[in-house]
Amino acid sequence: MCILAQVLNSGLELVLLLIRRELIDLYQQSDNGSYTMTDSPAQPVLQTQGMSKSFRGLQALQDINLTLHPGEIMGVIGPNGAGKTTFFNCLTGYLRPSAGKVLFKGRDITGQHPPVVARLGIARTFQNIRLFGALSVLDNVRVAQQLRTQFSLIEVLTTLPSFSCKERALVEAARAHLDLFGLADDADREAMNLPYGAQRRLEIARALATGPDVLLLDEPAAGMNASETDTLHQMILQMRERFKLSIIMVEHDMRLIMGLCERITVLNYGRVLAVGKPDEIRQNEAVIESYLGKRSKKTAKSGS
Repeated sequence: MCILAQVLNSGLELVLLLIRRELIDLYQQSDNGSYTMTDSPAQPVLQTQGMSKSFRGLQALQDINLTLHPGEIMGVIGPNGAGKTTFFNCLTGYLRPSAGKVLFKGRDITGQHPPVVARLGIARTFQNIRLFGALSVLDNVRVAQQLRTQFSLIEVLTTLPSFSCKERALVEAARAHLDLFGLADDADREAMNLPYGAQRRLEIARALATGPDVLLLDEPAAGMNASETDTLHQMILQMRERFKLSIIMVEHDMRLIMGLCERITVLNYGRVLAVGKPDEIRQNEAVIESYLGKRSKKTAKSGS
């Protein structure tokens, strides 16, 4: 009886999972008037309109208006506490903005739950690595690929040839992602046993495996040495070209940001301080002051 109960319980869980997936698909395909998607090739892939977020009176984000264009790599920088991670959390549904909108390809996705946002095509990494430590490196990527793979209940319960075929395809695709990030030789290794830099790369590979149009990278170079950061630089360029991605990257490594991003947005105390090309940001007095502090007249004269 216990075995029968376990089988029934597992079957019920699978049914609920499949129903949940179908509901999310229906949501994506619906045209209920809240979507304003157009066919304009110049349409931003991701946009915020007056987005704000407060926590019991503490204003973490204030009136953020940003636009990400197709194929663009945009950097987001700012001092600690500027609101960078809160910005990512609002984009991906981990936090609901207190005001304003988040638009993805013209669709209003404000406050949608993270699974819905991920299936729509926005993936992210985290400032603090969130891998499945006890799973193998390969399985960490395979888990993410399930998002884009459809299994029927009959396929799962009876292990039809079509199920096995899809599983083999998942493994092959996962190995291709690992190869791109230099992790192919570690495929069978537990994720928790990887060096820190390799764990960072695995987290990016897992996010990429969800098949996104927009990839949000939260401090991807944290803990990496100069050589590893240079390798990451090239990997991000390869990802953008190969998978036709638009990328937003939060990062403290100014060499990486300045060398990789076409545009940079600077946040300070939850507000947009400046937006511009790397050379414009590098020479912006307000940005310099936010990082280094305002120079006194005496200091300015002695330095001239």
